[in-house]
Amino acid sequence: MFEVVAFWWKTRLKGPAARGLGLIVALSGLLLLGSQAANAAPNWTLDPTASVITYQSVKKNTIVETNKIRNITGTLSSAGDAKVTFDLNSVDTGVDLRNVRMRFLFFETFKYPTAELTAKVDPAAFADLATKRRVKSTLPFRLNLHGVDKDLEASIVVTMISDTMVSVASEAPVAVHVEDFGLLPNVDKLQQAANVTNIVPTASVSFDFVFTADGSKPAATQTAAASPADVGPVATDAAKANFSDEECLNRFAVLSRTGAIYFRPASARLDAKSRPLLTEVEGVVGKCPGLKVEVSGYTDSDGSPEANKQLSERRAQAVADAIVAAGIPRTQITATGYGEERPVAANDTPKNKALNRRIEFSATKL
Repeated sequence: MFEVVAFWWKTRLKGPAARGLGLIVALSGLLLLGSQAANAAPNWTLDPTASVITYQSVKKNTIVETNKIRNITGTLSSAGDAKVTFDLNSVDTGVDLRNVRMRFLFFETFKYPTAELTAKVDPAAFADLATKRRVKSTLPFRLNLHGVDKDLEASIVVTMISDTMVSVASEAPVAVHVEDFGLLPNVDKLQQAANVTNIVPTASVSFDFVFTADGSKPAATQTAAASPADVGPVATDAAKANFSDEECLNRFAVLSRTGAIYFRPASARLDAKSRPLLTEVEGVVGKCPGLKVEVSGYTDSDGSPEANKQLSERRAQAVADAIVAAGIPRTQITATGYGEERPVAANDTPKNKALNRRIEFSATKL
């Protein structure tokens, strides 16, 4: 059964979505099992400093990228209720610009900052783990990602490291279809942003999660070797006081591609759906005090050039005003409308026209 699912995933999954989703799914399955397996203690907690999950994607047919989600928390109660939360803002590709693309363009963390897995574990399934020390199993679980719930399952190997420590590792990749979570359009955004047209899906997801019994020593103090630098939690943007100039430019460039600022038709009135991205933009501008940010407005070619230019100016000003209202100095923000100039697509279809109706952000030194 699992082999069939894995084959289906390879043939149907598209782009980096596969890597991000696959990793979350895989992670979910193991978590559940690991906790349950160690039935010697009433409650178990995931040790993020000793746990790791990696996933690979292939672009341009030959370029392989290995990525991780670094900040993971999880618990398993004595009743068998398992819950694991993934901080999608901790996506780690090894390159800041790629991290930002995955966060803002694929996962849309400004709206959905976390993914969550829940499951009910049957203690009887791991009753003999203490004697066997190693058990293989398939675990059903529910994954909440991008605001969508999906029932999945994972194939895992549970190993008792000690009476108070359990490892849950992948036996085989876990498949998730991006369309099930409404993420397929976001793969297109990634490809456009990276100027890549052939991102090849893979089923290469591996993980090793360590759970410790509540009240026992952390895994890091029980093992002789220290955790590698690339394992465990990492500081996210929220923890940073300010960004470097490069980090600022990366974020403005990617935020400009989200298409998540909305206006009423032929109006400069911001729609309430714009608030999540505006909040993200305000946070970035506030951590780039040495840069002056231009908010640029653009329209499609419907209507007269003069009317379009005026509309784009009003829309850009509305966004700039919202940023200033959040506490950003007005001297740091400018607004410019370019109308139907500089289209990013031909104005020949509704989809392309929507791409041209946009707000962009750019920055220069103060």
